[in-house]
Amino acid sequence: MILIVSDTHCYYDIVNQQIEYAENVLGHSISCVIHLGDFGIYKAQLRDYFKKKKKRFLRPLYCIDGNHEDFKSLHKLVNKYKDYFTYLPRASVHTIEGYRFLALGGAAYMDAMITERGSVITNQQINECLAVAKEDVDIIITHDCPVGIGVPSSPGLEHFGDTGFPRSEELVTHFKPKMWLFGHHHKWFHTNDSHTAYYGVSGIWKGFGLLDDNYNLSMVSNKVAWKKTTLLERFLIALKIIHPDNPEHR
Repeated sequence: MILIVSDTHCYYDIVNQQIEYAENVLGHSISCVIHLGDFGIYKAQLRDYFKKKKKRFLRPLYCIDGNHEDFKSLHKLVNKYKDYFTYLPRASVHTIEGYRFLALGGAAYMDAMITERGSVITNQQINECLAVAKEDVDIIITHDCPVGIGVPSSPGLEHFGDTGFPRSEELVTHFKPKMWLFGHHHKWFHTNDSHTAYYGVSGIWKGFGLLDDNYNLSMVSNKVAWKKTTLLERFLIALKIIHPDNPEHR
């Protein structure tokens, strides 16, 4: 089984808590973890967890980037911590547990206050994805959702318009993947069209997905408590004075 999670926002230890729940409570054998973005690629938090506290994940972890990472230092950081987790670059294909995953981190542009520099999916990255042969991809994994599949906006964000990132419909048409997995919206979601099953995975503090070896994904609810973000912290995050340090923050 592959554990599918998203949006830890630096609360890395919740990954191990969900692995333990899947194995010790549900009785599943977890081979690895795929993280769908907003992992929390920030220098101070990574150093504290992996270097100072000397912690590791219980199973191999693969991650794409989301819209809340240190994009200025991202490539340097993922290389520095490559012995602890594996970063899957945008527009790259990776075979994991027999599946061929097309990885595309990032998200749609929202506004100058919310959108971090480097987080937006570019036309070049979409073109690089479209250059991949459709028969070489089984599953697409993204942070943001594709447009037009019905993912509702989060309360308070309706003014940004419909969910999803531009040109994602071109990926749907080109690849017709069997599955498309995404996070970002902090809610469970599932729908199908004639060729693809779409799954939105909630924030990791609410649960996780379990992907078997036959394209079956089950959603598991297991709520994990975390420290609430204060009003002052939310204000400082909005001003980009501090980094989000809570899995609730979107």
